[in-house]
Amino acid sequence: QVQFVESGGGLVQPGGSLRLSCAASGIMFRLYTMGWYRQAPGKERELVASINSGRTPNYSDSVKGRFTISRDNAKNTVYLQMISLKPEDTAVYYCNVPAGGPAVRYRWGQGTQVTVSS
Repeated sequence: QVQFVESGGGLVQPGGSLRLSCAASGIMFRLYTMGWYRQAPGKERELVASINSGRTPNYSDSVKGRFTISRDNAKNTVYLQMISLKPEDTAVYYCNVPAGGPAVRYRWGQGTQVTVSS
């Protein structure tokens, strides 16, 4: 059974930093592109960063230059380092395997809440 467990969220002031982790199980992790998604209240879930099996990253324009995605295949874990956080980054963050467009391959985990507020 495929499972994603996200952690590392919290309350942070604008300009602050957080590092999110997502531990995956039940998949050949090293073979997959992994993505970080977020869903803000009242908005659709969006892909903000992805990293392929060759460790090439991609970012949405809204986070480019502030977020860094990385992966540790030995730990089946993908990370999202976030700096210069803004209130508009407030959302629940999830990881999954992108399947083209907004689709993903597996069931969502519980996510981790990131709140950016003073």
